[in-house]
Amino acid sequence: MDKVQIAIIGGGVIGLAIAAELSRKHQDIVLLEKETSFGQHTSSRNSEVIHAGIYYPHDSLKAKLCVAGNKLLYAFCQANNVPCAKLGKLVVAMNESEIPALEELEKKAKANGVLDVYLCNKGATHNLEPAVAAYAALFSPSTGIIDSHVLMKVLERRAEDNGVMLAYGAKVTAIDKITAGYKITLENKDEFLSEIVINSAGLWSDQVAAMAGIDIEKQKYKLHYCKGEYFSYAKPSFLQRLVYPVPEQDIKGLGIHAVIDLAGRLKFGPSADDVSKIDYRVDAVHREKFFQAIKDLYPQVKPEDLSPDQAGVRPKLQGPGESVRDFVIKEESELGLPGFIDLIGIESPGLTSCLAIGKYVADVVLFYK
Repeated sequence: MDKVQIAIIGGGVIGLAIAAELSRKHQDIVLLEKETSFGQHTSSRNSEVIHAGIYYPHDSLKAKLCVAGNKLLYAFCQANNVPCAKLGKLVVAMNESEIPALEELEKKAKANGVLDVYLCNKGATHNLEPAVAAYAALFSPSTGIIDSHVLMKVLERRAEDNGVMLAYGAKVTAIDKITAGYKITLENKDEFLSEIVINSAGLWSDQVAAMAGIDIEKQKYKLHYCKGEYFSYAKPSFLQRLVYPVPEQDIKGLGIHAVIDLAGRLKFGPSADDVSKIDYRVDAVHREKFFQAIKDLYPQVKPEDLSPDQAGVRPKLQGPGESVRDFVIKEESELGLPGFIDLIGIESPGLTSCLAIGKYVADVVLFYK
């Protein structure tokens, strides 16, 4: 039976970043992806925003990896010709009652090491974005956008150049702990051994953990799906920057925000609806909900200007009404699974954090070995 040193399960941006980073110092690595190409799910169905790190609890993995990842990602894009743009972002208050939320967000940002944010009064907000009918705003200059497909393509090429074997259409159906590591079985009945297994399976990461014998209910690893739809704006963009509302309680979502892509196209989203299954359809009936959510900020937008765009599903560790949970990135020796590394609940800011997560996992592997 064939044997490798490291098997990475999941070919989204996180799995690719881990493969690219680990392959700098390790050999005999295989990346297993059940789809026919990389990044078919959460990695390519999001706002493509490079976050600054202003939302997340101090000292959380989300905060630390986002702040580090922001700097790493901009530098990586420049060095590897990955399209990106540091547009900046306004988190806007609609009235005076929302000002304390902005002040709290500013404190949280600076505690996380994001020192370039600042509050704008109504006049300063208007100067930055004249078309936005806001009372005030928190401005984050280091927020931007990225072409996630090109990023993943570059990471894929780097991993492959470093000797990683990329196995697409390779769905894992069983993981068995053995003396020398783990026996991995694929849907086509192929089997091989791996000393180390890295579970970066995104929306299916809890299921992969369960395959290895982890009680996902007991460990609180069970994922809850949160669907986000986007509607595109039919006319030329009237914004130059990203514009977000004050975030929802417990950061279930960052609110329906205005996103500009690298082609200058404007869209609004995502919504945040708890769902029981993965479904990427956008329901045109939700147009009115989107319009009601944005009409006060953008009086120029009419319902007929909005068209169904894309949808994504986020793998959240917290269920409806529960407090926000941090990323799980953990080597599972304590559960009797040495060398099995779980990455579970990697939602936003996962894209921003991908390179930092790659380095973090590389350190976990080094410590384990």
